[in-house]
Amino acid sequence: MSKDRKHLYYRAYLVYFGFVAIMIMVLYSTLDLQFNGPGVAYATQKGELPTRVADRIPRMGQILDHNEVPLVTSVTFYDIYMDPTVVDQDVFDAQISELCAGLHRLFPEKSAYDYEAQIRKARANGVRYLLIRRKVTNAARKKLRELPIFELGQMKGGIIDNIEVIMRKKPFGNLLNRTLGYYKIQNAHDTLRVGIEGAYYDYLKGEEGKEIEQRISSGWKRTGKIIKDAVEGADVVTTIDKEIQEVAHSELEKQMIYMDAEHGSVILMEVKTGYVRAIANLTKVSKGKYTESFNYAIGHLEVPGSTFKLASIMAGLEDERFKITDKVNATGRYTVGGDGMSDSNYGMGYGVITIQQAFEKSSNVILQLMNRSYRKDPEVFIERLKQFGLTEKLGIDLEGEPRPKVSQPGDANWSALSLPWTSVGYEVMQTPLQTLAFYNAVANNGQLVRPLFVEKIKRHGQVIKSFKPVVLNPEICSTHTLQILQKCLEGVMIRGTGKQLKSSLFSIAGKTGTAQLRGESGYREQKIKAYQASFVGYFPAKKPIYSCIVVISRPVVAYYGAAVSGTVFAEIANKIYASALQYHRAVNDPRNPLARDVPQFKSGNSKDVTYLLKQLNVRYQLNSSSEWVQADTADQHLQVQRKAILDKKVPNVSGMSAKDAVYLLESRGLIVRLVGRGQVYNQSIAPGQPLVKGQLIQIKLH
Repeated sequence: MSKDRKHLYYRAYLVYFGFVAIMIMVLYSTLDLQFNGPGVAYATQKGELPTRVADRIPRMGQILDHNEVPLVTSVTFYDIYMDPTVVDQDVFDAQISELCAGLHRLFPEKSAYDYEAQIRKARANGVRYLLIRRKVTNAARKKLRELPIFELGQMKGGIIDNIEVIMRKKPFGNLLNRTLGYYKIQNAHDTLRVGIEGAYYDYLKGEEGKEIEQRISSGWKRTGKIIKDAVEGADVVTTIDKEIQEVAHSELEKQMIYMDAEHGSVILMEVKTGYVRAIANLTKVSKGKYTESFNYAIGHLEVPGSTFKLASIMAGLEDERFKITDKVNATGRYTVGGDGMSDSNYGMGYGVITIQQAFEKSSNVILQLMNRSYRKDPEVFIERLKQFGLTEKLGIDLEGEPRPKVSQPGDANWSALSLPWTSVGYEVMQTPLQTLAFYNAVANNGQLVRPLFVEKIKRHGQVIKSFKPVVLNPEICSTHTLQILQKCLEGVMIRGTGKQLKSSLFSIAGKTGTAQLRGESGYREQKIKAYQASFVGYFPAKKPIYSCIVVISRPVVAYYGAAVSGTVFAEIANKIYASALQYHRAVNDPRNPLARDVPQFKSGNSKDVTYLLKQLNVRYQLNSSSEWVQADTADQHLQVQRKAILDKKVPNVSGMSAKDAVYLLESRGLIVRLVGRGQVYNQSIAPGQPLVKGQLIQIKLH
C-alpha cells in the first residue's frame, strides 16, 4: 500500500474516532445535565420537568401528659421557593423592588438589593425553583402571601409555599427530656429507640402519603401535588402529671446544686396503679448546671445500700427465722468472716435493741442477724428475694432496663461475705425504679404492680388503646409480715433516721439509705470515699396515694440519706399533697373532723371572704355590708361581722392576711414592713393610736 493511501486511512480513522469521542462527550454532558445540571432546571423536549412519586411524611402524633398537656409536639414550618419565570414582565418590572423590600422587612438578614439581584439572576437563567427562605412559620408564610407579586399566587406570582417541614419540639425544654426520648434511624438495619417516643414510635409515626416531585438543577423537589394524603400519627397520653413533674424536677435540681452532686433521680408513682406521675434525671454539666442526658432512674444499676434492709427483714419474718421483737446487740461495729461494717454512730453503738429498732435506726447489726439466720442455707434467702420480684426486670415498655444483679450460691464471686453484705444492700445492684416498685408493693398491701408510663393512645380524640395496671405478683408476702413492715417504715419517720422529715399535714412511711460507692480499687483503698444517698417511701402512711424514691449520687456537702435525699422527698410530698384538693375532704363533709367545728378564717375584705365561703360550700350569716369583716363563732354558727376601722386611727389588722393588711395600712398613708408570713398576729403601732401619714409600722405574721 502506498504512503498516500495509508495517510488517507489514518485520516479516516481519525475522523471516525473523533466523531465517536464527540458523541460520548455529548452523551456524558446530557446525563450530567440531567442529574447535576449547570444551575438551571433541565426540561424535556416538551418543556416539562421530569417527575416522580415520592413518600409524603405524615405529621407525628403528640406526647401528652396525664391531663393532655403537650410534652412533645410536631411544629410545621415551610420552605419558601419562587418560580420567577411565571411572572408577567410588566408586573415583574413594576413590583420587584416592593417585593424585595417586603422580604427584607420579614427577613432582615439579607438586604432588599441582594434579594432583587438574586431573583433577577434566577429569572434571566430560567431557574424555576429559587430558594427564598427555609423553615418559615405559618404566620410568616401568611405575610409572604400578602407581598407584591406573591399575592398573585403560585401560577402568576411564582410563590411556592406548600413544602412542609415538620419538626419535633418539647415545649418545656429540659423537663422530662430523657424519658420523653426520641426515635433515630441509625442505618438500614438498626434504629435507636429512647424513652416514650422510641417505645411508642409505631403509634406516633402515622402513615406515609404520596406526592409528586420534580427534578431540577439542585435535585428532586416536592411540588405539593398530593396523590395520597398522609395519615397523622396517634397521640400518646402518658401517666406523667406536668405539675407534679415540675415540682419533682425543681426540688431535685435545687438540692443537687446545693450538694454539688454528680447525678440524681426522682420517681413518683401512684401506689394502686403503678402510673408514674413524675420522673426526673439530672447529670452535672458544670458547677451549678445540670441537664437530663441519661435516665438513671430506669437504666442505671447501683448498690441500694440500707433501703435493701426492708427485703432482708421481710425474708427473715416470712421464713420465721426471727421475730421483729427479738433483741440484738448493736455495738456499732460488726465483723463477719474477718471483714466488717460500722454504724453511723460508730464508737457509741445503740446497745441491746429490738430488730425493729435496729431497722428504724438503720443499724448494720442486721448483717450479723441475717448471717446467723441464713448462713447454712443462703439459697433460701435468695429464693425469697426472687419471690419479692427483686431478681428480675420489671418489664417496662421503655428500652434500657437492666436486670438486677444479685449474687447467688454457685456464682464465681460468691463468698462467705456475700450473704451478709447482700442483706444490707451490697453485692446487689438495682435501678431506682426497681427499688421503688418493691416499696410500692408494701404500700399497696403486698401487690407488686409494673410501673407504667403511658395510659392510652388516642387518634382524632378517640381512644384506640388503653393501658390498665399490670399486677406482677398479687402477694409478695403474708399480710402479717406486711403489717409489721408498714409499722417499721412508719417508725423510721417517728423514732429513726427519718424523724427530722415529719410532715405537719400527713404521715410518711419510708427508709433512708446511704451506700458507699465502689471505686476502681474497691471500697477500702479509696482515698476519697464517694457515697450515694437515697430515700424511698410512700405517703400518706395509712392510706398511701403515692410512692417516691430520691437518689443522689456523689454529693459533696453531706452524704446521709435523710439529709441529702430525704429532704427532697419531704418537699415533694408536702407540695403535692397540699395542692391535691381531690385528696382532701371538703370542710362541710360530715366525715371530715373539721366539719364538726365552725371553720376559722382570716379577717379581710368582705367580697373575698364571702366568695371563698361560697366556693367551699360553708354556711354563714352576713351581718354587715362593711368593706372589712371578721368571723364570730361564739354560738357555733359562722357569723360574718363588721370589722371596725376608725378614721384617723391606726386600724387593727390582727388576723388579716399580708395582702389585706398591707392594702389597708398603706391606703391610710402608713409605710409597712413585713416580718414572717401567714396571718398577722402583732403590729408595732397599737390599734386606735392617732394616724400619722408616712409613719413606719411593722407587722408580724405566722
